[in-house]
Amino acid sequence: MARWPWRVLLPLLLLHSSPVFFVFAQEGQDNDPSNLFKRASEMMNLRKYDGALGLLNAVLEVDPNHSEAYRQRASVLRHKCRYKEADGDYSKYLELKPGSSSVEKELSQLLQAQNALESAYGQFESHDFSKVLEYINKIVLVFSPDCLKAKLLKAKALLALKDYSSVISETGFILKEDEDNLDALLLRGRAYYYLADHDVASRHYQKGLRLDPEHSELKKAYFGLKNLLKKTKSAEDNAAKGKLRVSAEDYKAALAMDPDHTSYNVHLFLGLCKILVKLGRGKEAISSCTEALNIDGELVDALTQRGEAKLLTEDWEGADMGIREALMRAEKQLKLSKRKDWYKILGISKTASAAEIKRAYKKLALQWHPDKNVDNREEAENMFREIAAAYEVLGDEDKRVRYDRGEDLDEMNMGGGGGGFNPFGGGGQQYTFHYDGGFHGGGFPGGGFPGGFQFNFG
Repeated sequence: MARWPWRVLLPLLLLHSSPVFFVFAQEGQDNDPSNLFKRASEMMNLRKYDGALGLLNAVLEVDPNHSEAYRQRASVLRHKCRYKEADGDYSKYLELKPGSSSVEKELSQLLQAQNALESAYGQFESHDFSKVLEYINKIVLVFSPDCLKAKLLKAKALLALKDYSSVISETGFILKEDEDNLDALLLRGRAYYYLADHDVASRHYQKGLRLDPEHSELKKAYFGLKNLLKKTKSAEDNAAKGKLRVSAEDYKAALAMDPDHTSYNVHLFLGLCKILVKLGRGKEAISSCTEALNIDGELVDALTQRGEAKLLTEDWEGADMGIREALMRAEKQLKLSKRKDWYKILGISKTASAAEIKRAYKKLALQWHPDKNVDNREEAENMFREIAAAYEVLGDEDKRVRYDRGEDLDEMNMGGGGGGFNPFGGGGQQYTFHYDGGFHGGGFPGGGFPGGFQFNFG
């Protein structure tokens, strides 16, 4: 067996123990700074900033005067909002190459992003959540698009503004990059919780707790939800057993757990109202049903129960008015139940943003276009009509508001009951849809989507 002299072994051992060796081993490259730098640039173009950072560290270990490596590393660090380190690298570059206007501009942008992030945190503490979003969207994520701190702060601000669908969307992007991010799991779970999708919320909390069983916020959220559901079940079980007073106390205890959980508390208020009516406690029942109606003014059951409660207080006129109003709203809800559910057709929630509506429409319009479904053209044409009609309503803010209020859009020829909407023409009315620049409807003569798609309707 050949013996290596110590003068050869020692440098190899030292190299093996250094982070540079690890990068070389990982990347399968030698210690040529130019090769490492080239590879780092490629990784930056692919937005693989962590890999690029490791390579640039290796470049600067081999060549501490590699000015472009300092500039590239500063750019990576700025993207990740590690501003203090980025500032140091920009300063080092300017020492090696003074007077570079482009680098001075990048340094100025860094300072803007740093100040904006600090301001966003300050506005969050002041509860000016709209201002938080303004700083983050217009400045921080423009200059530091990979800033995890900013993305999480944005999600927290959206949660505070009760824009739960946007919280789910934003945290979804974070979890796509890092599926084990505890902060994102917590925020996403809370968004689902406040939408009363408790099963999905619980799964997010449980996943986070499997990763960190002692995470205080996840524990608080998980066990808070568990206790809320347990107390609700106790209220319902006691009501079924005829233990009405105990049930009423259980409902009150459940309501006290999270007064902000309106999408769930509306049902607790209604349940409590029913129990109080049975107990003959009219004034309390009126108050509880009114709380439910303050959350959901269309809750027919709450109107009926409040009418019953008013009878208990001998408010005959109020009871009569309440019951008549309940009947009118019941008729309205029956009519609404028979109309098309445009949200369901596009596969989106009722809290979906305009951007989410547009994305869903584009995706389904491409999927169901008849020219792409020659084997099931009739079904595709029907689906495409539904999708186009849904977007015609939900894609227009005024029509969407009117639809959400329950107004009859048949008068607007929106096809709510099979009316006049027909994207293939024939009705004499022209419609214009938009798809990355727009495709034109009302028969779509000779055209369709831009960008190479040509659709023909026979």
